[in-house]
Amino acid sequence: MIAILDYGLGNVMAFQNVFKRLGIPVNVARTADDLRDADKLILPGVGAFDQAMTLFEQSGLRGRAEEMALGRGVPVIGICVGMQMLANGSEEGQLPGLGWVPGHVRKFDAARLSHATRLPHMGWNDVQPVRSSKLFIGLEKDARFYFLHSYYFAPESADSTLAVAEYGGEFACAVGLENVYGVQFHPEKSHHFGADLLKNFAELA
Repeated sequence: MIAILDYGLGNVMAFQNVFKRLGIPVNVARTADDLRDADKLILPGVGAFDQAMTLFEQSGLRGRAEEMALGRGVPVIGICVGMQMLANGSEEGQLPGLGWVPGHVRKFDAARLSHATRLPHMGWNDVQPVRSSKLFIGLEKDARFYFLHSYYFAPESADSTLAVAEYGGEFACAVGLENVYGVQFHPEKSHHFGADLLKNFAELA
């Protein structure tokens, strides 16, 4: 069973709708007890980094999710701010991140952007996988996803980068370390591309 971690931030219903169309059962987890039957975790997120970390801690979900992901190797994917939470910290806030994928979240350098509206990075963008990953099966070419963010994940190790996108320069838009994954874009808003990625996640062993 896939559990969507509902700690107060994130498009929980949008994820439910995608999985319903795919015929894949999901559970919305609001307490640690809700995670008892979960074999995969989705950590969504929108808004500010510190607010997300605070709400996740206060929800009571963090400890159980951490034990599952790091202790038992349960696959987990962070989405948007959920991906940023996987890092050690963020330039946007003061609180430490989860540190499940070593790295730091940085703000885009607006001086490098030529667009009239520079930030946030909003809209559809090409995504190019740079490393073989089951998450991107069938998405190796011509994949496009929807983005809405002003900060990006800079992993400590290039080996953690699974896919890149371009916005005033190349940045890591998907990361992975063992059973922990993160994507900066919104698969729940990315039509069949996003549905394919979430299906791939659901099928991870």
